[in-house]
Amino acid sequence: MGDDATLVRLVTSVNVACGFHAGDPLTIRRTVRLALEAGVTVGAHPGYPDLVGFGRRAMDLDPEELEAAILYQVAALDGIVRAEGGRLAHVKPHGALYHRAATDPAAAAAVAAAVARIDDRLRVVGPAGSALLVAAADRGLRTTREAFADRVYQPDGRLRGRTLPGALHAVPAAAAAQAVSIALDGLVVTSDGSRLPVEADTLCIHGDTPGAAAIATAVRGALLDAGVAIRAPDA
Repeated sequence: MGDDATLVRLVTSVNVACGFHAGDPLTIRRTVRLALEAGVTVGAHPGYPDLVGFGRRAMDLDPEELEAAILYQVAALDGIVRAEGGRLAHVKPHGALYHRAATDPAAAAAVAAAVARIDDRLRVVGPAGSALLVAAADRGLRTTREAFADRVYQPDGRLRGRTLPGALHAVPAAAAAQAVSIALDGLVVTSDGSRLPVEADTLCIHGDTPGAAAIATAVRGALLDAGVAIRAPDA
């Protein structure tokens, strides 16, 4: 799916798929080992049970079913990380579940409940002001606001849909410019050219984007050149 061996040395945190939308036990274990060997923070990336659609298609799971699905995925990854001598640091829902939990209080509460049951030291990663981060805070969990270096934003603050043209910043320089703008100014230029305020503590680069390693290299270099310190939230 991507050049994980290169990417893991360019970032400070990784989100590891837990088997429902991508991944299998051996791939998960190898990815965890890569991250721990590189000194990179490991997070769980649970998604909908949708291998064919890579977890990017909406599904209607009731809150009890969703909470159980998150428990299952995060607990499995947590066990592998522990077995490899590390500690799981955060949870970030994947794809369609990420977007659902950002706006649906019931889905957000189910995710937060599952995370809190596993380990109340875990951080929850999501968009600033989202239902997900509100639910996590209500459970006493720490939260991390996330923005995207390699995705184009709509004027309403949503990410431009992947089925639409111009959804990705596939050119490394464009992703790097957006990352610096978020870090220094708290702004992105949206799909219609308007300026949108964006609050973030962490920046995401998708490992399955073509040229992801080049994008990560450009983003990291641009941030360092701009005087931005790069470290994991708990570092």
